Amino acid sequence: MTYIENVFICMVSPLLIATLCMGKRQAKFFLFCVAGMGVCLLSAYINAFLTALYGADIFATTTEIAPVVEEVMKLLPLLFYLLVFMPKEKQIKSAAVITALSFATFENICYLIQNGADHFSFIFFRGIGTGAMHVICGAIVGGGLAYVWRWTWLKIAGICGLLGATITFHAIYNLLIAYGGAAQYIAYLLPVLILIVGKTIAYRLTP
Repeated sequence: MTYIENVFICMVSPLLIATLCMGKRQAKFFLFCVAGMGVCLLSAYINAFLTALYGADIFATTTEIAPVVEEVMKLLPLLFYLLVFMPKEKQIKSAAVITALSFATFENICYLIQNGADHFSFIFFRGIGTGAMHVICGAIVGGGLAYVWRWTWLKIAGICGLLGATITFHAIYNLLIAYGGAAQYIAYLLPVLILIVGKTIAYRLTP
């Protein structure tokens, strides 16, 4: 997996330089980009370790191990942000989505390196679908954390509930992809449709 680490370094280096050059407000954006890519790389290590530990096949890894590991790892930078900096609700939501988008971006790049980019249509649908899925999970976690963080007694239960929701959605997405055929393209389109419907509803509800 050495080449993946090399790709990670090449992608993160400009972001770190941008962090140093930009103002404090813009620096947070680049730091969460780095965090998202970093936890994506760590998730790959953990997935590989758990796969070897339990002797899981590709299907089990994709549908059972990866959703749990990836959603937990994406949550960790947000918890650190909340505990240390105590941000406002809008900042929590933005941080969650940026982390999720960066995670999806690095995941797509790793997929391209491992599988090639010969079939443009497939790569296009996969990239859009995976990005939309991670954004939805990030929006669920970000919006949920912004709400449950107001009450101490609700924090732990709220985090567990949010993780349960995102892991389930992620697992369904991965299950459809692992099944292949038409189900695979349904998986790619489903998150996109959910995003479109969600944005349309939010736009109409906005005064």
